[in-house]
Amino acid sequence: MKSFFAKIAMAAATLMLSTGLASAVEVKVTAPDAAGVAKSAGDKTKASATAVKESAKGSAAAAKGAVAGTKSGAKAAATDAKATAAGAKATAKAKLVDINTATEAELKAVPGIGDAYAAKVMAGRPFANKAQLKSRKILPVPVYEQVKDLIIAKQAKK
Repeated sequence: MKSFFAKIAMAAATLMLSTGLASAVEVKVTAPDAAGVAKSAGDKTKASATAVKESAKGSAAAAKGAVAGTKSGAKAAATDAKATAAGAKATAKAKLVDINTATEAELKAVPGIGDAYAAKVMAGRPFANKAQLKSRKILPVPVYEQVKDLIIAKQAKK
């Protein structure tokens, strides 16, 4: 009987893997209740065979329902992720740090810029654009790539 449930679990797992939903779906296959186990242990009656078949059908139906539910859940999760990303971009644009006017503390608040880089930025002002941090070798290329979306170089009005 255990091998029968193992086969059902394997079939459900194969179904999930073929649809690419293995990490998003959790299928729980349970054994029949104690009365069903006692019947099948004592004698192999028609009633116990029917109970096992019904249990298998229920497990397969549950697996199909879980996969169908996950497909719509995955779409909803993707929509939520897009909304979160859009909100993060809006927040990031609102909190851009101007490298020409920022204080040392504001520069240090940018991830990747510490005391030494903040001092170099302040000493190298003014900047026509943020790419000058890289071209003037104020920041190394990996650090510049990390912070380029968090900074801006505004020009003073004349």
